[in-house]
Amino acid sequence: MGITWDSEGSGVLRFPSGRLIRGRGLRRPLPPGPKPAFGIYLLGRRPPDVEWESRWVRWPDFWLPSNPGAAAEALREAWERAEGERVEIACSGGRGRTGTALACMAVLDRVPAGEAVAYVREHYARHAVETPWQRRFVSRFDPGAPFM
Repeated sequence: MGITWDSEGSGVLRFPSGRLIRGRGLRRPLPPGPKPAFGIYLLGRRPPDVEWESRWVRWPDFWLPSNPGAAAEALREAWERAEGERVEIACSGGRGRTGTALACMAVLDRVPAGEAVAYVREHYARHAVETPWQRRFVSRFDPGAPFM
């Protein structure tokens, strides 16, 4: 067993750099196989405790993160850790908030912001990033901006 995900695993997205990050919906059972080493949970209220290290980003369903700077910081940490660890990003359904976060991480991985949603829809889930404001959030995501 490696320290990162199997690229064929359920919900695993391969970024152009080769990093692998698993997206999932928390309403579904934990997929079989290895557990994450680190998770980012995008929910309107605190998620249940997990056995691995995790961070909660307050992010109401169908909306945007309550604190965009804290969200960007968490996503950058997850992207960096994915180079050598099993990282997962999850919300309730695994599409809107998770897709938006994965698209922002694609921008961190040097996918142009205007192409990041299409990248995630092609390689993760075709209905990822559900709302116009989530798409706009990705298009304006600036990996070089200082965190708030």
